[in-house]
Amino acid sequence: MKCSARLIATFPITSLPILALLCATAVPVSSQEADATARARVLALEKAWNQAYKAGDTKALDAILDNSLVLVEDDDSLKTKSEFLATVKASTGNEEQVAPESLTVRVFGNTAIAIGVIAVKGTKAGKSVVHRERFIDTWINKNGSWTCIATDATPMTHAGS
Repeated sequence: MKCSARLIATFPITSLPILALLCATAVPVSSQEADATARARVLALEKAWNQAYKAGDTKALDAILDNSLVLVEDDDSLKTKSEFLATVKASTGNEEQVAPESLTVRVFGNTAIAIGVIAVKGTKAGKSVVHRERFIDTWINKNGSWTCIATDATPMTHAGS
């Protein structure tokens, strides 16, 4: 609801406190649409990231991840974007499936947080490997484009969702 002076003038004086409350709590439609668009874009980028990782496509990953990326590894170590891309390029693993089991995105202006669970199935050193991780990715909108600036994935050692 847009609260203009013209709208306020049409209400009786006794209704003004209620109208003021409505105007104060109203979320502009354009803001809701912007958040929905941002959520959809980040969801698409998360899916593109999974496919690029599965394919070992470092060029696609390079486009998705910010140059200042901070990646927290399973062993609590930190990696930069270039270190992460080097490990993807050198990987001897064969990911057959990299898919989110759950994924939600919350938008806070020019920042978005993606939270979910990912399942990775594949082979590593000739052995079948299946693992699940809970992750949180932080995205920012730079000049109209979303880019991931931080990611952390924690291995799930129990059957929780």
